[in-house]
Amino acid sequence: MRDYNEFAQSELDKLIPIQDKFKAEFNIDSFVNWFYDSDFHILRLYNDENDEIFFKYIPIGTFSFSSETWMWSWFNNYLSESNKSETLKIKDFGEENSFKKLYEGTFPSDKFDGWEFLAISYKILGGIGVYNVITDNLNFYLLLTEQITNNNNPEIKMLKQKKMDCGNHGFKRPAYVCQHLNLQTAVGFEEAFETYEGMELDDEDDFQAWCNECEKVRIKYDGWNEESEKFAQIKLVCEDCYFEMKKINNP
Repeated sequence: MRDYNEFAQSELDKLIPIQDKFKAEFNIDSFVNWFYDSDFHILRLYNDENDEIFFKYIPIGTFSFSSETWMWSWFNNYLSESNKSETLKIKDFGEENSFKKLYEGTFPSDKFDGWEFLAISYKILGGIGVYNVITDNLNFYLLLTEQITNNNNPEIKMLKQKKMDCGNHGFKRPAYVCQHLNLQTAVGFEEAFETYEGMELDDEDDFQAWCNECEKVRIKYDGWNEESEKFAQIKLVCEDCYFEMKKINNP
């Protein structure tokens, strides 16, 4: 039977020079900000819009500081990345070799285990490097599979439109609604133009909606002006909140 600790250390030793080369090639340590988009599996590292780099990633797992536990992505129902199923290959490998840490969904751990798991993931799934996103409560370990160099990539365009941090949905594209629209009651839903979830917007467009009463006031004052906007009291919400409001008003 293979010894897990020897195997994990061997793969970590192999990853270290690969990771050093990756960091040097892309100047990874020069970027002070990060953002990842779970819908597109894209990691953005940046200083500003003129100094940024994008990578596709596979979410490998998370380490919780509060519970001191590791959780594999395939086991984590809260992760929305569709490609997290790739980590089932690691689970299969663990079962074949009786490596308990690789096939148990979650267990007591420490943050150093995560680097061994990244090294093993690199061996099994391939890639160009790894990245560790550190938040207040979690270490999120990512396997980077490719660089995205085409800024006209539609996924990059969508990602760049996500500019606000919603308390319920994370970083999403902004939307604008009247003060009366909410997530509890139906009050009507008028839109600046017909929308659907996930649609790509032109640079000059935003999601905009208002209620039936605001529509009456808007018509009364012949469009949007000081009086109608005073009644509407437009507020900022995220794209997901916007479409939840739309569903409430159009069940």
